[in-house]
Amino acid sequence: MNQSDVLATLAQKEYVGRSFDLLTNIEKESGKKLTASVITFGCQMNARDSEKLAGILAASGFELLEDSEDADFVLYNTCTVRDNANQKLYGHLGEALSRKKKNPGMMIGICGCLPQEPSALEKIKKSYSFVDLIFGTHNLYAFPEYLNRLLSGERHICEITDHADNIVEDLPIIRKYSFKSGVNIMFGCNNFCTYCIVPHVRGRERSRESGDILDEIRALAENGVKEVMLLGQNVNSYGNGIDGEISFPELLKRVCDIDGIERVRFMTSHPKDLSEDLIQTIKSDEKICRHLHLPLQSGSTRVLKEMNRRYTKEQYLDLALRIKDEIPDIALTTDIMVGFPGETAADVDDTIDVIKKVEYDNAFTFIYSKRMGTPAASREDQVPEALVKENFDRVLKCVQESAKKQSLRWQGMVLPALVEETNSSLEGYVTGRLSNNMIVHFPGTPDMIGSIVSVKLEECRGFYYMGSV
Repeated sequence: MNQSDVLATLAQKEYVGRSFDLLTNIEKESGKKLTASVITFGCQMNARDSEKLAGILAASGFELLEDSEDADFVLYNTCTVRDNANQKLYGHLGEALSRKKKNPGMMIGICGCLPQEPSALEKIKKSYSFVDLIFGTHNLYAFPEYLNRLLSGERHICEITDHADNIVEDLPIIRKYSFKSGVNIMFGCNNFCTYCIVPHVRGRERSRESGDILDEIRALAENGVKEVMLLGQNVNSYGNGIDGEISFPELLKRVCDIDGIERVRFMTSHPKDLSEDLIQTIKSDEKICRHLHLPLQSGSTRVLKEMNRRYTKEQYLDLALRIKDEIPDIALTTDIMVGFPGETAADVDDTIDVIKKVEYDNAFTFIYSKRMGTPAASREDQVPEALVKENFDRVLKCVQESAKKQSLRWQGMVLPALVEETNSSLEGYVTGRLSNNMIVHFPGTPDMIGSIVSVKLEECRGFYYMGSV
């Protein structure tokens, strides 16, 4: 961590202490304990950010309520990858206004990716003027300062920057699970796919120093964490821009060498620069989970070029099939977009051809969503909604058939599962996750949570298994 980051961290920790004193006085005057809740939309990186936000709120003296919008302070950590994420937030804000009318002292905050989008930010400021705090992804680390200003009586705080000056990770955090944790290794994206808003709202790539990452994971291991997930928009380009920094495969190897860490996951890999070294690293170390998420987006070389994905259908197929050949027990999942501007039925046929040849274990299939500020949004050849729906149904059917076939290949096997929680639907059962990311439910007790046990996969039920220890 450089000197600037150290100073920024110390300043924000000081704000946490000031907020604690302010909140203590507010609670004495009001005669009640103040509560807070963080509502999270979006990806694993957002979930990790929310753990930091929750940790700062708790360290400042708030009683945390899980996923509750009845708290005295509700903070929405937002996503803006697709328009439905925006609409979901607006629906929540409409309901929040009625709660605020009943509780005038209630504070409402919005952070994350959505405020970084200029049109969305203007809509919030114009249509939801009751929001007390708005800040973006680049200045999330300054949340203790903004919280201090809120508790001091300031309202309508809006802090949005278009770049990040600091990487500040050493702040209070509350992890959802005691036995597994996400770890940010880099932020932002340099790929600028023509449909994607992420580089515009999360900024250019910035890698953390490997020494800081490894120190964080060692500390996690000492606190009982068995599984870590290394997070970045494109982990394959980790270390770019830092002179003398190690590569992503080398980082994986060093994480696996840490005592106490039994499983290592990572997301997400861009196909254009997934190296042979990474394939061999995964193959050679059983600690690296047998699950790789490899976004396809489209199987049409023409569409891929217009998306600026920088690989062809043939290059993707060669990579995916090589991975499966080298690591037979790996589960491959992907992202597939339907309805990109100019997409034809023949292009969708190419996508279906890739699905059939790769035989994905699962896929997140979604309809193209126009994002203002991206090149694809201004194109005039937007695909008619009826045709998009027809093509989406074709792709989804193929994905489901592939997933069902792949799920069945584990039938009867005995595999290690990390027990994550008690089953909320089946009394006397717990839920575990296999190395390949598949879920299995089996008879168990709460004291098994956080342990890795061998489970026989007895009955496949589509995307999960029923089993027994």
